[in-house]
Amino acid sequence: MADPTPDDVQRFIAQGLACDHIDVEGDGRHFFATIVSAEFEGTTRVARQRRVYQALGDRMREQIHALSMKTLTPAEWARSTTAAEPGAASAHHH
Repeated sequence: MADPTPDDVQRFIAQGLACDHIDVEGDGRHFFATIVSAEFEGTTRVARQRRVYQALGDRMREQIHALSMKTLTPAEWARSTTAAEPGAASAHHH
């Protein structure tokens, strides 16, 4: 079986978890995912990761060898993206 692509992993997660945003990077064996879901409201980091693994099901054992993830609620995602913008914009001024 061919190694999954980042797009495959993104699709697998989206099929099992309602997400506002997913971004997956990787090389076929090791992946890093940023996952934003309202389902993460009021849950711990461990519970969020468990929920992603549940969405992936058997694929986690059979196809995906390593998955690192950042799990955020929509509110956390909004804070992280707005916090990054001023710094990113000012870094380009000379």
